[in-house]
Amino acid sequence: MQIRIAIADDHPLVIGGVQNVLHRYPHILLMGTYPTGTALMEGLAGVQPDVLLLDIQLPDQTGDELAPVIIKKYPQLKILTLTNFDSSLYAQNMFRHGVLGYILKNAEERLLISAIETVFEGKEFLDPAMKEKMEHAALRIQKRSSSKSTLTLREKEILQLLVNGGTCPQIAEQLYLSVNTVVNYRASIMLKLDVSNTAALVKKALLSGLAQ
Repeated sequence: MQIRIAIADDHPLVIGGVQNVLHRYPHILLMGTYPTGTALMEGLAGVQPDVLLLDIQLPDQTGDELAPVIIKKYPQLKILTLTNFDSSLYAQNMFRHGVLGYILKNAEERLLISAIETVFEGKEFLDPAMKEKMEHAALRIQKRSSSKSTLTLREKEILQLLVNGGTCPQIAEQLYLSVNTVVNYRASIMLKLDVSNTAALVKKALLSGLAQ
């Protein structure tokens, strides 16, 4: 059994670390590395791996924007999120977008290999360090109702800007926040409103009167 993988990450140290690990596992072949979402989509147009290790925050696009596009275009490709973000919001959002796995970049070598093998088989994998956070978050979400009152003032502000067509980098600049913070807010809003993409978010916000 040979597993062909690709990595979408803009940190050379991360890519180098994964390459060093893979040298000890001949059944896993690294086919390519991509520092941006644009480079990734261009690469996938030529050849697709079995498993894609996808970072959440790339310079030009976010993982939750890329994942549904990739899965729709290449349904046979399995996505494993490889990230520094140990947030249940990020994890839930990525799973909602169709990824099969979520693992932290500081995971031990054997855990990374196990994650790749599990996702390759079409099964879900969650970093053990995230399980408790995910369980607690699921309980909190069950207690919420998807209504106007569940959104904080900041979330309502960001929702309106999203409805107005703003991108995460644009909103971050306008509100003097980091892009990661805005992405986190967007993920939270999507979970609260039970939608899986920005288009559905805008539609629900307009229909429910959450934005105009």
